[in-house]
Amino acid sequence: MNIFAINKPIGMTSHDVVHRIRKITGIKRVGHGGTLDPLASGVLVIAITREFTKQLDQFVKGKKEYIAKIELGFHSTTDDAEGEKMQIVIDKIPDSEMVEKTVKSFIGEVHQTPPNYSAIKLSGVPAYRRMRRRENITLEPRKVKIYDIQILSYTYPTLELKVITGPGVYIRALARDIGEKLHTGGFLAGLQRTKVADYTLDSALTLEEFEDKFKKSTIHVNTKD
Repeated sequence: MNIFAINKPIGMTSHDVVHRIRKITGIKRVGHGGTLDPLASGVLVIAITREFTKQLDQFVKGKKEYIAKIELGFHSTTDDAEGEKMQIVIDKIPDSEMVEKTVKSFIGEVHQTPPNYSAIKLSGVPAYRRMRRRENITLEPRKVKIYDIQILSYTYPTLELKVITGPGVYIRALARDIGEKLHTGGFLAGLQRTKVADYTLDSALTLEEFEDKFKKSTIHVNTKD
């Protein structure tokens, strides 16, 4: 079991999870596929040893599923709950029909501009670092694919969605773009990743479960690098 899913808790970075797995196993070569922000939880695919970290991209290149909570009526500098918020004055609260039409318009191949506070590198420096230095940056839109979006609930200002995507989609950016199209503003208030390719939340282990199973040797990890 050298590639497996961890249920990442809110508050930890993806690198924090990797560090914890290294500490539990005593193995330095650990990697993750598909970063989750600290405020997000859910499926984070982990690989152990050089052989399997080199193959990781092949295991996580399938569809990803998310449960996303969007807060309308605000703009956030980071497109999520961590940023500075600015309330948007709106003329009319969008009704359910308008919200559904807007949400469905993002299904398919779309051009999405990543959040400025992202790990995308500009001249070798992550965009979020340049933003923290108060530099002016411009990220170019990228073509990504969104397979499906379902509205789970909507009571203004809260919109909850189930989103199925291909690689490279920023759910923060989707929340921002939905808010812009509704003329309300919007940011990602909560996110849970429920599936990455064949790895599901039901099969994912908490870090505590992984540590317990590893210590009891009920998880076999090939430590040969």
